[in-house]
Amino acid sequence: MPWWLTVIIVIETLPMFLGPLFALNNPASLGGPEATAVGFATWLYTARNFAVGMAFVVAYLLRSAPMLFILILIRLLTDLVDGPAFLLFGMASNEIRLMAIFVIGYYIPAMIALRSLWKQMTSSIATE
Repeated sequence: MPWWLTVIIVIETLPMFLGPLFALNNPASLGGPEATAVGFATWLYTARNFAVGMAFVVAYLLRSAPMLFILILIRLLTDLVDGPAFLLFGMASNEIRLMAIFVIGYYIPAMIALRSLWKQMTSSIATE
């Protein structure tokens, strides 16, 4: 696995653990500006992200290209909803920054990783 793919996997995995940590410590991050307590949505968000984060760690340790491909695809599809949802519901304090984070931090690296993992998977099938 090339070093740059490892960097992308870390970029894709780290928010799975940091996002819930921030959400649990700041109820307004998912409950809106008037939220003062952690709610049901925060616990669902935490559970979903923690589960996917753990799966990323296991897939990386196993060096499983198909498993990493599926997890990055799941993460990409989730982020294709999460980013616009933050904008739609007015949850972003800086819309340009939010769009840059999602495009540069998630969408582009995910597409690069998916392409590389797809090549790895198809080349291993061709050699069998």
